[in-house]
Amino acid sequence: MYLLEKNVIEIWSKGRRISKDELHSIASRLIEKFDELYTVYRDLRERGFVVRRGLKFGCDYLVYRFGPGIDHAPYGVEVLDLGEKFDPIAIVRMGRLLHSVRKKLILALVDTSNHNKINYVLFTWWKP
Repeated sequence: MYLLEKNVIEIWSKGRRISKDELHSIASRLIEKFDELYTVYRDLRERGFVVRRGLKFGCDYLVYRFGPGIDHAPYGVEVLDLGEKFDPIAIVRMGRLLHSVRKKLILALVDTSNHNKINYVLFTWWKP
């Protein structure tokens, strides 16, 4: 979707070009929380980060400064709708897993009622 928006690629199916709106419709049907996930993905890319799936580490995205093979991802990002209920134990699980591989957890809170405004919350371990 991002590359299509940037006019880097065209998508064709059965001899006809797929529009951005059509791709969005398909993705929204197939991917839960597509709008929130894509909003955060696009924002992180626009900020110059390299973004990859974070499934292996229990989060939505891994975020690199330079890219896989060049550096390690310093952050794992979980995308949430600001109005969504979320189990705090899930945050602890994600944080512990990411901490064990030297990554920090970021929650990306998407406010769908306010033009998809994103608030980022960074979690770090604290020892008294």
